[in-house]
Amino acid sequence: MTTELRRLTSGALSEADRTKLRALLEAAFDGDFSDDDWAHCLGGEHALVVDRVSGAFCAHACVVPRTLWLDAYPLSAGYVEAVATRPDRQGEGFGTRVMRALEPALETFDLCALSTAEHGFYTRLGWRPWRGPTWVRMPDGERVRSPEEDDGIMIWPAEARVDRTAALCCEARDGDDWRAGRETGEMVATPWIEQGTPAL
Repeated sequence: MTTELRRLTSGALSEADRTKLRALLEAAFDGDFSDDDWAHCLGGEHALVVDRVSGAFCAHACVVPRTLWLDAYPLSAGYVEAVATRPDRQGEGFGTRVMRALEPALETFDLCALSTAEHGFYTRLGWRPWRGPTWVRMPDGERVRSPEEDDGIMIWPAEARVDRTAALCCEARDGDDWRAGRETGEMVATPWIEQGTPAL
């Protein structure tokens, strides 16, 4: 095999690693990967497929800790970011490989989530779509709707005992609140309705 799998924390990434990783993400997202997106994918655990000969990074996925609110109930969540394969190495199963490699890290959280337009890929890996409304919690505590994300959020594991029609809320952050690599639409100010405590 001409590639190898590496798992490491953000703190273990060398400056050379960070340069190669940023180059991979810029190429995979066709230049639509901002400094905010870069910041969002640091602070957690990474899985990388690395070319043994050149040392180039071929694929990447990472999980970072976030707080998500299920109705009014805060959860320690793993949020998957920056899942990407270099354009010239797509179709070799690297995306599946890095996502599978993250699963031991995902298992340490109450719930894991991500935002995507590629539902088919993640469904095959055991992720399920969120059916409820999505929200963003602003720094002052106000919660506003993010309807453009209602069809994009998926959770793991599939057997998680949560009500997938409940409201799901993330904290606001610089750049895109839910997803890397593109701008969100305008958030809609809507009263937040606290509901029951979920069964976990």
